[in-house]
Formats: sequence, structure tokens, C-alpha cells
Amino acid sequence: MSDEPVRLSMVWEVLRRRWRPLVVLAVLGGLVGAGASVVFSPGYETTTSVLLQGPREENELLTQEQVAMSSAVLDRAALALGSPGGGSELRDSVTAEVVDGGVIQITGSADDPARAQRIADTVAEEFVRYSGQLANNSSDAASRLVRQQQETLRRQVAETNRRITELHAAAPNLTVEDVQMRTDLEALRSSLAQAITTLNETEATSSRSNMVIMGPAPMPSGPASPTMLHFVGGGVLAFLLLGVFGQLLAIRTDRRLRRESDIAAALGSPVLGIADVPGDGRSVQRPEASGWARLRRLMWDDQPLDLAPLLLTGDEESRSLRLRRILAKLPEGGRTGRLLVLAADDDGPAQAAAAGLAAAAEARPGGHRTTLRVIDVSAGRPTVPDRTEADGVLVVLTAGSRTGWELVGIAEACADAGHRVIGAVVTYRTRAQRERQTPEPTTDDAMAGSV
Repeated sequence: MSDEPVRLSMVWEVLRRRWRPLVVLAVLGGLVGAGASVVFSPGYETTTSVLLQGPREENELLTQEQVAMSSAVLDRAALALGSPGGGSELRDSVTAEVVDGGVIQITGSADDPARAQRIADTVAEEFVRYSGQLANNSSDAASRLVRQQQETLRRQVAETNRRITELHAAAPNLTVEDVQMRTDLEALRSSLAQAITTLNETEATSSRSNMVIMGPAPMPSGPASPTMLHFVGGGVLAFLLLGVFGQLLAIRTDRRLRRESDIAAALGSPVLGIADVPGDGRSVQRPEASGWARLRRLMWDDQPLDLAPLLLTGDEESRSLRLRRILAKLPEGGRTGRLLVLAADDDGPAQAAAAGLAAAAEARPGGHRTTLRVIDVSAGRPTVPDRTEADGVLVVLTAGSRTGWELVGIAEACADAGHRVIGAVVTYRTRAQRERQTPEPTTDDAMAGSV
């Protein structure tokens, strides 16, 4: 596991060097967002308002909201709209909400703006009609009692007025002693005022069932949020962020060895030198049988992003010099005069460096008897030839390509075959540099040089 903290420079390296898989993830996120918009996008929405006249309690407003979304109202609206699915299908396209001032807003949604307008208007009309029917049906039995009470109140008012008139006629000239008569008159007036108040409240209660549609729903001018563009943008951003965080998490959990000291400790042999390979060494890899492997190589760069760069000269002469120095550290002669050079079959730079070492060994003067035989092994299950074919093993690997347990497995495979690991060569990927051509000196330059 890497202990290097995540910095902005590391995020920039992820964006710069892993942009291909991030682009693929962004395209995939856009496709997922487009598919989600087909399912979750509301389409076109429009709203109409229904005013409930008279003073209303909060619970009564919530009850009316439930009535607007009831199956009875939605079934009637679906029948008027000609919807084959009935109210159950229409329920997903209609919402009702209570706002301030005793107003219920009914919102209709559809893929077509005209249909969304029709849904909102039709549901509002059926809601008003059904609420009126409920008010009439529930008040049929109580309406007779209300009318009887109203008639009783009117007779009480008339009787009170007549009694007051009689009292005034019986005592046209009131004196101080007629206190009882004045008290009766005031009591009658109070009864009259109470009767009138009760009658007004009854009339106000009977008028509460009135509802008014405050106008047709407007035609929607565009799709409601979130639109397909919102879903696609959100999918691209979400998958891109997940890709970046996934890359950073992979860096933190990467157990491949980077340092030469760790590689030497895992193999149990010293590192004889380093070799730089231009590009990624794919030219020496075996041809892949499937196109999926080629696509994976094209889209995925397995090189660790937190690998410390080395200041190596990338020209051919410097690379040849480093290879010759490594060959100079190898033992000469031996029983068979041959050394095995092991390189993982999935490590292109290591295979390129191993081939370069073998070619450099063949190009040495004739006094050197040691030859190098390059063998590709599997890092998961390495297979090494017997000891009779070579005098030792040289392991070539790329920095940051193998874990410690993989290197231990290679060393154990060599030990089982009777070989001794004489050392390791660590390769690094470098960009190929164009050799600068020195222009031929002109006559003026030659004269200036001679001066």
C-alpha cells in the first residue's frame, strides 16, 4: 500500500495519464443518465389552481387534497381523457398540493405539452364536480334540519319583535319604577341578536362547499426539470468523479514494489543495474490473439502514477552503455556458459530490456563465453527450466510492475529448479527522444571556428 498522500498533483496525473478510461466512464455515465431520463424525467408539467371559498381549517384542506388524488376523481378524469389504464395509470401523472390562502394546486405531467394541460384541467374539473356531489349528498339529511332551524330562528325573531312592540305599547311612558320591563326588553334584544348571529353562521357554513377553478392551466413552454440534459450531465459528472476516486483508491491500495531495495529484498539478490526502455516495449510483446486484450492495452495504462521519475538520458548510446555495464557485472564462463534471463510475459519493458541484454551479449568480443537466454514466464505461476541448461538466473522486471509475493514466487521457482538468482535488472519506461542532427558547418562557420 502506498503511503504517499493524495495531492492535487496526483489528481492532475490521473487526469493526464488515465484520461482514456475516464473518457470511457464519462460516456458510459452519459448513456446511463440518458436511460434514466427516459424513466424518471417528468416531461412537460403545468398547474391549475382550485380556490376553496370560505374559512377553512388546516385538516379540512388536507382532506380536500386527498379527495383530489382519490381513485374516484382520477377514474372519472381518465374516462374523460380516454386513458385506457384508468386512474391507476393517471396517478403517476397528477399531483395535488395545498398552498396558502385555501388554494389547491393540481399539476399534470405528460410527454406532450397539450396532454399535460388537458390532464391538469380535467382533473381540476372532476375534483370540483365530485366535491360538490359529496357536499350535496352529505347535506341531504342535514339540510332539512338546517332549514327547520332557520324557520325556528325566524319565528323566534318575529316573536321577539312582536313582544317588544307589545311592551312598548303597554308602557308608552316609562318611569324609573319600570325596571323589570326594561330588563325584559334588553333580554329580548339579546336573544334577537343571538338568533341573527346563529342564522348568519348557518348560512356561512352552508356556503363552504363552493369551489372555483381559478383559470385553465397554461401551456408548458418547455420540459420540466430535471430534463434529459440534466440527467446526462449528472451521469457524466458522477461517473467521472467515481473514476477519479477509483484511480486514487487504486494508487493507495497498490502493493507493487517501486524501490530497488524492496525488489532486492524480495528476490534475495542484489540489483545489478537499471535500464530505460523507450515507450512501453510493446513492439517486443507476443501478438495477442483477442481484440479485447489489445483494447485493454490501448485504454488502460498499468504503470503506477506515484512512481518517482528518474533523470535518465534517453538516447541510444546511453542505453547501450548501461546495458554493457550490467553485462560487465555478470559472471563469465561457468559450467554451461549460459545464463537465463527471466521476464514476465505481461511486462513489455522488461522483455525489451531482456532482448537488449541478449543482443548486447552476442555483440561482445569473442573472449566472453557467457550467453543469455531470454525466457518469458508467468508472474502468477512461473516455470523455470532445469539447472542443466544454465548456470544462473537474471531477473528483469519493470519498477512498480510486480508485488513482493510475485517476486518471492519467482525466486522460489528458481530455487526449485536448482538455479541461483545472481541479480536483478530494474527497467523504467521513458519517452523516446528524437536524435538531434548536427547541421553541416557552412563556410562562414568554418572560418569562424578556425579563428
